[in-house]
Amino acid sequence: MQKEVIFSEAKGRLTAHIQKDVDHHLAKAMREAIDKKLFESRPSLLILDFSQVGFMDSSGIGLIIGRVEKASVLNIQVAVSGLSSTLMKLVRLSGIERLRNLSIVK
Repeated sequence: MQKEVIFSEAKGRLTAHIQKDVDHHLAKAMREAIDKKLFESRPSLLILDFSQVGFMDSSGIGLIIGRVEKASVLNIQVAVSGLSSTLMKLVRLSGIERLRNLSIVK
């Protein structure tokens, strides 16, 4: 069975490569995996890579918001990358682009 999230680390950056569509069934396991690795690694930047994600519901927005909140406590910046045009529309509609400590990389 394929993992939901695969991690890579380099130069103070932790990248969480999300491997499956994000819905309420998988979001909890993804959140827990990312949080565990985030607290272990303590990078200066957490990158959430959505390039393998074709679908995301509101739990994906919750996943992003929650990681920004957790990372902020540790003074870690968060970037979201690899959003398809459909996912980018969802992110823009949610308004999370305005969160401090979050950048959207195109």
